[in-house]
Amino acid sequence: MLHYCLAHIAYHFSRQLPKRNRAKFQILLVLLVTIFLSPQLFVLVRPRSSRYCDQPLLHNLTTFIIFTFLMTGFTFLLTLMDPMPCELKAAFHTFGVGSFLQGVLTTAFTIAAPQCVNTTPELYYLSLVLSVLSMLATVFIVPLIPFWLLNNFYPGMLLNPGSRAGICHRPVADCSCLWYV
Repeated sequence: MLHYCLAHIAYHFSRQLPKRNRAKFQILLVLLVTIFLSPQLFVLVRPRSSRYCDQPLLHNLTTFIIFTFLMTGFTFLLTLMDPMPCELKAAFHTFGVGSFLQGVLTTAFTIAAPQCVNTTPELYYLSLVLSVLSMLATVFIVPLIPFWLLNNFYPGMLLNPGSRAGICHRPVADCSCLWYV
């Protein structure tokens, strides 16, 4: 859920900026993605990472890197497109489910691989950090799911910007809703 959460946060930060300043935000995103991707690629190319480990941590890291590239694409699309097509929303939320499953697998593989700290320490510790970050992102996103569902099935009940009504209108009068994508 880490990738989905990061793209979701970037989307909401970009919506707080005027359209003419979003190019600067895109440059900042490139720097942040580079910082996020660098340790993953560093551990992937280390010769010690290819040593034997009972759990498929190296394959999981490769999948995590693929999800990072997908997150980068979604982040740029979400921050650039102002009226967002329904297809992009559906693809992004499907990506969120895949990101959740990736976080669960990363956590499960890391918990089951304490012996890998002796053979592949960098890979194990990176998997441990990514597992903790995935769990924290899940804790952040899961409470928003009921709001997304209510907003989908009963539009305007939570927030109706046109009529300035809804349960959540007062708390979010000056900022966008976290559950809205």
